[in-house]
Amino acid sequence: MVTAPLKTNPELLPLNVTQVSSQTIEKSGETSLLPVLVSKVPGLFVTERGFAGYGVSGGSAGEVNIRGVGQGNKVLFMIDGQPQWAGVFGHSVADTYVANGVERVEVVKGPSSLLYGSNAMGGSVNIVTHRQKEDGVTGRARAMFGSFNTQKFALSTGVQKNKFSATLSGQLDRSNGNREGSAFWLANEFVQLKYGASRNWSTGGTLDMTQTRAENPGTTQDPLENMWTYMFRGSGSVYVKNRYAKADGGVQAYINWGEHKLDDGNTPGETPRDYLFHSTDYNMGFTLYETMYLWQENDLSAGIDFQHWGGHIWNTSKADPKEISSESSHHVNEVAGYMMMQQGFISNLINLNAGVRLQHGSTYGNVWVPQAGFVLRPGRESQFKASFSKGFRSPNIRELYLYPPANPDLKPEYMLNYELSYRQHFINGQLMIGAALFFIDGDNMIETVRVDGRPHNVNTGSFINKGFELEAAWRALPNITLSSNYSYLHTNASTLYSPKNKLNCEIIYSPGDFSFTLDETSIWSMNNNNPSGAKESYTLLNFRGAYTMEAKAPVTFSIKLDNITNKHYEIIYGCPMPGTTVMGGVEFKF
Repeated sequence: MVTAPLKTNPELLPLNVTQVSSQTIEKSGETSLLPVLVSKVPGLFVTERGFAGYGVSGGSAGEVNIRGVGQGNKVLFMIDGQPQWAGVFGHSVADTYVANGVERVEVVKGPSSLLYGSNAMGGSVNIVTHRQKEDGVTGRARAMFGSFNTQKFALSTGVQKNKFSATLSGQLDRSNGNREGSAFWLANEFVQLKYGASRNWSTGGTLDMTQTRAENPGTTQDPLENMWTYMFRGSGSVYVKNRYAKADGGVQAYINWGEHKLDDGNTPGETPRDYLFHSTDYNMGFTLYETMYLWQENDLSAGIDFQHWGGHIWNTSKADPKEISSESSHHVNEVAGYMMMQQGFISNLINLNAGVRLQHGSTYGNVWVPQAGFVLRPGRESQFKASFSKGFRSPNIRELYLYPPANPDLKPEYMLNYELSYRQHFINGQLMIGAALFFIDGDNMIETVRVDGRPHNVNTGSFINKGFELEAAWRALPNITLSSNYSYLHTNASTLYSPKNKLNCEIIYSPGDFSFTLDETSIWSMNNNNPSGAKESYTLLNFRGAYTMEAKAPVTFSIKLDNITNKHYEIIYGCPMPGTTVMGGVEFKF
């Protein structure tokens, strides 16, 4: 069952939701979640610039867009419902979204601002972490080695005794990268504690930390030397939840913080820069929510959200680190209340949904966010959804206060989303087909223009995105599964890194203790910032094989080959992606 958004019953939401299970994540062999989402979620795409790591600052990758909406942090990432984004520049940090210890990922395609406010304008991605579900101790350990001297290690374990449970996980990745000067390493640690105080009440907390260093060689047209970024990110939360026959909900307090240090590098032959850039940021707040079941087939959800976010930037001299320049510090407060009602009729044959959110920001005032739609179930294995929703994104601190284009009077960006979707199961669930149509009208986009000869951020941009998505999955035989998804996007804007066509096909064959996966991803007509205006198109073929020795402690040996045909392609213009790569590994379960 889909469990996000956590603030209400998602089965009755009229929004399009895709769930990626832990089994799918494990079979992919990936240590980052984002490549898995690209292949499994129609309409979602992520920028990459090389074999390992996404990085931050100029030339970084890891930008996520859904249905062509994403630039400027318009897709909200969460871990167990906790918002994750940097408080100064307002962007998500792709390298922190690791696959280790993840139970599932739930992607809402379309505005989630009714429940989550700003930054959920184009959609939301909730990473649900693993919770120990059985008494005793369980766990797994994995090691992988491969191309470009890449090494990946992961360990996760969980324990449960009576009302108490805990899970811990750690991950370490390092690679030389597919280009000289693109070395990368990452370490991640995660701890989760949970205590069931009674039949109706539970409490718990999480702590997630990531340290990473990424080098960036620039583009082939404009190469760089000595460009690197060191980053430390942390997030923590505590919560209390209740569950009764007539109501359930909870309260969660959280904080997300980071420290960044980077060298912007220099062109070959140029004198290296004499300073380093530093930033610290924070994003903290709380959410209080409750769903009441007032009468038959009725849910009434209401909540209050508060966020305080901001940060500090400065430069230090390489010769004398105590010498500080270009220092600036700012913060923003946001508070919101929302209410949503869902009413079922004729034994939930049809469910009507409507809600509204009022959000107040210290820099922009009030924003109203409406949402309405319905879910129709004409048969036991069929579902039809229709919805209208509004999404918005608050201007970040860089846009408001930093550097010459800054404008403290900026208003939020917003978009209106209209959507129809249909999903049907056949043959007792062995065959599934789905389709979705969408129309998106975006306005008030923040753009940099020339005012009196100077760059200035203003709310002047607009766009219209429309398209459709198709998906299917078929368990043809007990040991053969086929799946495919396709998305088409038409936009009237020059949107970067949003493919016009995206196709993924996969076949899994599992004879006995063996498992073989062959998948294909095709991209057509994507603007990758090529100055000539030429669009990027490519097809990738990938393979994974695994053998599991069933024993008291199962052991799995695996091999993974990506880009088997050695296709040359550039998602970001000037950053050639690797050719054929090989990774092999072993995993122990206990």
